[in-house]
Amino acid sequence: MISENNIAALIGAKVIDRDGDKIGSVGQIYVDPSTGRPNWASVRTGLFGTSESFVPLEDAVEDGDGLRVPYEKSTVKDAPRIDDDAELSPQEEDQLYAYYHGSGASGSATAGAGVTDAGVADAGVAGAGTTDTGRSDGYDTSGPTTDDAMTRSEERLDVGTERVETGRARLRKYVVTENQQVEVPVTREEVRVEREPITDANVGDALDGPAISEEEHEVVLHEERPVVEKETVPVERVRLDAQEVTGTETVNEDVRKERIDVESDARGSGV
Repeated sequence: MISENNIAALIGAKVIDRDGDKIGSVGQIYVDPSTGRPNWASVRTGLFGTSESFVPLEDAVEDGDGLRVPYEKSTVKDAPRIDDDAELSPQEEDQLYAYYHGSGASGSATAGAGVTDAGVADAGVAGAGTTDTGRSDGYDTSGPTTDDAMTRSEERLDVGTERVETGRARLRKYVVTENQQVEVPVTREEVRVEREPITDANVGDALDGPAISEEEHEVVLHEERPVVEKETVPVERVRLDAQEVTGTETVNEDVRKERIDVESDARGSGV
């Protein structure tokens, strides 16, 4: 029987089953509030002690630096999952007592809040409901038995493309005015005075008329001036067209993967 005087020394101690195999380590000790005697211990099992099971202490004994309980390792690991909070409710104790009593293991207790039944100390450890540790196939210890394997899953990226509208382009025609300078050749007439001496050839024209008189002679002058006309002519055709350009973009996304670690504390397991 574990005494209330050595509770502190048992925290973190190794828990050994009836065959001498290690089950795990002591997490917490639960005492009967009416007597102060320890009646339950939580056992940390699994990889890195991530799971906890409860085991009764009425027939547990100190074994060197550990705690030996009269149950098989699988029996303790398959115990009902109870939250390891400040205390065990009567309903939770009833559930645990019913489990260990139904397993046929020695040290079974009657139902009740921390009340132990010393009359069943010699009941033995064999009987109906005892877990068969001779099985070699895998089984689910965290819930109902499923099959002989564990499924590992992972997330994978399924990357595709979708066509979305990114913008619009349009043609707009408007009028602008600009100045153009064009050099245009033009011709004009200028007055030029020509003098010719009187010769036998033109003396007749010179003497035709009065000898002395007043006269006026007029010459019409001409010149060319630029004439500007505008005409509208087509110069080009402009249209919009879309073309596909292929590039690459990097997708960066987190995915989750399950990992499976193997834990074994059986002797000669080779794992």
